[in-house]
Amino acid sequence: MSLSPAALAARRVFAAAAHSSHEGGARTWKILTFVLALPGVGVCIANAYMKMQAHSHEPPEFVQYSHLRIRTKRFPWGDGNHSLFHNSHTNALPDGFEGHDH
Repeated sequence: MSLSPAALAARRVFAAAAHSSHEGGARTWKILTFVLALPGVGVCIANAYMKMQAHSHEPPEFVQYSHLRIRTKRFPWGDGNHSLFHNSHTNALPDGFEGHDH
């Protein structure tokens, strides 16, 4: 298989570019990690902490809409009224929230 002189020249240029273009890549990512990623994680942690402090632990007011929480047949687990991933603090039953305290 014989390559034309233009193809050989292009091959040499691409091979040379491949060796020199990756220098300093690890250093760039290290700088980006310390300058952008770690402060970004710190801002997200601070935001989550402030949201947690301002969070109300009371459930929202229950409004019984006719198109929500319709049970045409019982669930095949438990008492048949709770969904599989039911959370008594956030998910209401058809007749309202459960009366459990924290």
